[in-house]
Amino acid sequence: LTVGRGRVPRLHHWLRRDIYFSHRDMETLCKLLEKGHPFYLYTGRGPSSAAMHLGHLIPFLFTKWLQDAFDVPLVIQMTDDEKFLWKGKYEDGAGDNLMHYYHLTMENAKDIIACGFDKKKTFIFSDLDYVGHMYPNIVRIWKSVTYNTAKGAFGFVGESNIGQSAFPAVQAAPSFPSSFKIPLGNQDKLCCLIPCAIDQDPYFRVTRDIAHKLVPKDHPLGGKPALIHAKFFPPLEGAAGKMSASNENSAVYLTDTPEMIENKIMKYAFSGGRDTAKEQREKGADLEKDVAYQWLRFFLEDDEELERIGKSYSTGQGDFWNTGSVKQRLVQELQQMVGAHQERRAKITDDEVREWMEVRRLDF
Repeated sequence: LTVGRGRVPRLHHWLRRDIYFSHRDMETLCKLLEKGHPFYLYTGRGPSSAAMHLGHLIPFLFTKWLQDAFDVPLVIQMTDDEKFLWKGKYEDGAGDNLMHYYHLTMENAKDIIACGFDKKKTFIFSDLDYVGHMYPNIVRIWKSVTYNTAKGAFGFVGESNIGQSAFPAVQAAPSFPSSFKIPLGNQDKLCCLIPCAIDQDPYFRVTRDIAHKLVPKDHPLGGKPALIHAKFFPPLEGAAGKMSASNENSAVYLTDTPEMIENKIMKYAFSGGRDTAKEQREKGADLEKDVAYQWLRFFLEDDEELERIGKSYSTGQGDFWNTGSVKQRLVQELQQMVGAHQERRAKITDDEVREWMEVRRLDF
């Protein structure tokens, strides 16, 4: 369905390495595709900062591969409304900062476009702009989900504002093709595939439970969106956590200079190496704890080189026996990757972003 069709050279290394590690209904979706039932991709971004970090890029890089591999349309939701509901501010005299998040949508869209999506097949939309098109489905979702279900799934409390309580329906609505009458050409039986981090699964579990109420009776998946889940991209300080845009030293940003990238990796990347050179030579590093090695699993495409580095580092022998050498290899990879991204992004204007966000029929 992918490599065999000649659209991509090989299976994505995040699939080969179990970074995308679980799914809901992918097998069924692939069987349907073999029978000629197409699908569309849906992913998104909550624009909380002007500069995105490498962790934010993971779903988009993988979605880009999926679009290439399956040759399918894609919708990208920019949840500027969500970020205002959770982080927005109001000051007497100055008013609120809702449009600040709309501005961040425009800036983040440039980073997303720079990933290399097919413009003819991709629709990027701000909730603030597009929500009217989705509103009938949002109302149907509100009607279908009890407040007890929402509270249990999303942890709402008495202090949550009513917009937060209502928002899950806005994130669920793009799972249904009838939310995109123009972009998807009134094809209400299209299936939907959502690549996302594992923490997004609760949103879509609830969506899947009520999906049959929003689609024709003969929808191939009963309206349920298929999901494929990624593991968290670890922060610099330790492989078990989640990267945070609010902690600058937990992340490498797409705006970082080569010097900043080197400084962050060498100074802050948590090491799984031993305390002394003697001990490292004897026991080798703990690869599960070592952030530089874990990041190489994400960004170094060459399986043989990764295996060579892992073997050397975990045994304390060979060219990559110590932490410094592994970190330097990661620095080299990230400097090249981020630099190439910055070059592509610099060419994208506000006018081009508006073209990607224009409500139009996608070509598929």
